[in-house]
Amino acid sequence: MPISKCPPKSEPLWKAWDRKAQKNGLRHQVFAINGDHYVGKWKDNMKHGKGTQVWRKNGAIYEGDWKFGKRDGYGTLSLSDQETGKYRRVYSGWWKGDKKCGYGIQFFGPKEYYEGDWCGNQRSGWGRMYYSNGDIYEGQWCNDKPEGEGMLRLKNGNRYEGNWQRGMKNGWGRFFHLDHGQLFEGLWVDSIAKCGTMIDCGRDEAPKPTQFPIPEVKILDPDGVLAEALATFKKTEERD
Repeated sequence: MPISKCPPKSEPLWKAWDRKAQKNGLRHQVFAINGDHYVGKWKDNMKHGKGTQVWRKNGAIYEGDWKFGKRDGYGTLSLSDQETGKYRRVYSGWWKGDKKCGYGIQFFGPKEYYEGDWCGNQRSGWGRMYYSNGDIYEGQWCNDKPEGEGMLRLKNGNRYEGNWQRGMKNGWGRFFHLDHGQLFEGLWVDSIAKCGTMIDCGRDEAPKPTQFPIPEVKILDPDGVLAEALATFKKTEERD
């Protein structure tokens, strides 16, 4: 009885090509249709691990950690400087889900930067902001603005310590006029002092003291007067 042998079935070529096209592990430059390119590690066709991404449209470069196609972990984002032609660092810190999250430093300009906590690409938590005019804010942030307890130290040495809301002085706070040797303590609304007390503080050491010291208050109950004024102001605010 004759014996027939069936030749083994060959794998379709498209399967072999598809298997070779799967990106896993370390790869050299992989270009996208729009001109972006990436060098680094892959997993299941997604950027995963250490890698460098270059965006053609704005020339941005990200170097750092990736997780399933998104920036996740520690990384640095840089942009091309149009004047010098060199790359300048914009952000160095932690990322999660392709957004700044955790501790990081953001550079807004040559003399303006923020160092502190981030959440969802916004300054949130504790942080210190150095402004280009020489002012420094240190304290709590929420939704990319000062919120909660914080201190603003101006370039001339004067400073505010107290509460903030929506990026403005709101609530109880103290403003040290060190250049004049005075201290204001009281209630603020949208960065405007509404009610409080002003006293001399370090007037003898002040570089530009006021011409005359603040006279002694002769009210029998100054604290009671202030409390009554605060209560009246709060009632007005509630009616409005």
